[in-house]
Amino acid sequence: MSVRALFSGLVYDEDGNVAETAFIGQTAHYVVDDNGFRRHIDAEELDRQVLDFFLKQLEGNEDLAAKQMMDMMGKDDLFTKAAISASLDDANTDQMLKQGIPPQARDMLGMMGFRVRINYHGELIGMDQPALPDDDEY
Repeated sequence: MSVRALFSGLVYDEDGNVAETAFIGQTAHYVVDDNGFRRHIDAEELDRQVLDFFLKQLEGNEDLAAKQMMDMMGKDDLFTKAAISASLDDANTDQMLKQGIPPQARDMLGMMGFRVRINYHGELIGMDQPALPDDDEY
């Protein structure tokens, strides 16, 4: 039972419409309009799928991810690198569901073109992700 929808504003249906966020009691849901029928998809189920995908992609690329985060923050010092590296090492789905994603980070993902695409049954059908910069851009 999730009390927040981590990717609110970043989840889209098959037709490219943004899914609304709603609560049934304390449980967050993404809402997809299926020809007038409002389908409620449990946010935690979808969020877990997306986070698991991210964490699998991160495996083995922690140094690159830490460097990109430091570049985005405009910081390049040993303490920031250590803090980011430690948080990446400890990253797990349950912790991220509990903490949530800062609104600024979610907004930045949206501006960079990140989208989660689902069908009317709430199944993940794809993700649009920003491309990684080429090595020679650094």
